[in-house]
Amino acid sequence: MRYRLLGRTGLYVSELCLGTMTFGDQGFWKVMGGLGQEAVNTLVKQAFDAGVNFIDTANVYSLGVSETLTGAAIKSLGLPRDELVIATKAFGPMSETQINGRGQSRYHLMNALDASLKRLQLDHIDLYQLHGYDPLTPLDEVLSTLNDMVRSGKVRHIGLCNMAAWQIMKGLGISEKKNFARFESVQAYYTVAGRDLEREVLPLIEDQQLGLMVWSPLAGGLLSGKFSADGKGPEGARRASFDFPVVDKARAFKVVDAMRPIAERHQASVAQVALAWLLSRKQVSSVIIGAKTPEQLTDNLGACALTLSTEDLQALEDVSRLPPEYPGWMLAMQGQYRAQAPVRG
Repeated sequence: MRYRLLGRTGLYVSELCLGTMTFGDQGFWKVMGGLGQEAVNTLVKQAFDAGVNFIDTANVYSLGVSETLTGAAIKSLGLPRDELVIATKAFGPMSETQINGRGQSRYHLMNALDASLKRLQLDHIDLYQLHGYDPLTPLDEVLSTLNDMVRSGKVRHIGLCNMAAWQIMKGLGISEKKNFARFESVQAYYTVAGRDLEREVLPLIEDQQLGLMVWSPLAGGLLSGKFSADGKGPEGARRASFDFPVVDKARAFKVVDAMRPIAERHQASVAQVALAWLLSRKQVSSVIIGAKTPEQLTDNLGACALTLSTEDLQALEDVSRLPPEYPGWMLAMQGQYRAQAPVRG
């Protein structure tokens, strides 16, 4: 296992992060995995023994049950707290009956943090993330609240998920102006078959020295190599009942077809090739992997040992490259013009 800096924090996290969306069976989250405590303990121990020091959860996963199972696993296994980086999130509804039990108001975020700490059996969260953008709560109020959390010691760093580039930059601007703790990480969907992040958000991440955590690196299992273009896949697969995230399937299966010979040459799985491609991207801090079984987790962890060749990467670039889009193609032309050294006769 290799470790990478999370943005500019100085904090090292494992390049693979254990995701916990499969933990718990409440509500529609049951289709993600429905794992109970014994299975959770097995996966958490397996990941930690493999060198994973980074665990990502969220209060909304199974309506709090995922956090509860994660905290119980850490405690029952006796894992050293000072060797773990624990991340969780808040934003989504935790109850249909609580009027203020959602969003990013100071009221909700403060309550949500205390509830997450209790479920996780921790006295602080290493990375507390906004699980989306709340259009009803002014961003300066949200950041003021997060800043107070950091100053209190209950939160070490703050991050965000699933926001547009302008929203991220607006938040960073407010934090700089008011001397608030600033966003240090972005959690976003990014795969070799879904590279939209490269248009606006990825350049921002690099410019502002933010960490990038990738969720659903296999596009909800579509890039595992176990699905066919006609929609057939493994029995009980999540995609069969929950077709998410949104993917251009025609494009995705072209990418899968390109990954198969690469996987064969390296005696690896198609899923490992998809993960290795992400690990080759310099902006990526950690790739979040989720699993229902130890066998799935073992396969995902194996991606750390796979190094794609220049030829492999070029083959994947050729099949997955984003089509030109304005103003991107204009910026590229301008950049080439400026990069040319001036010549005088």
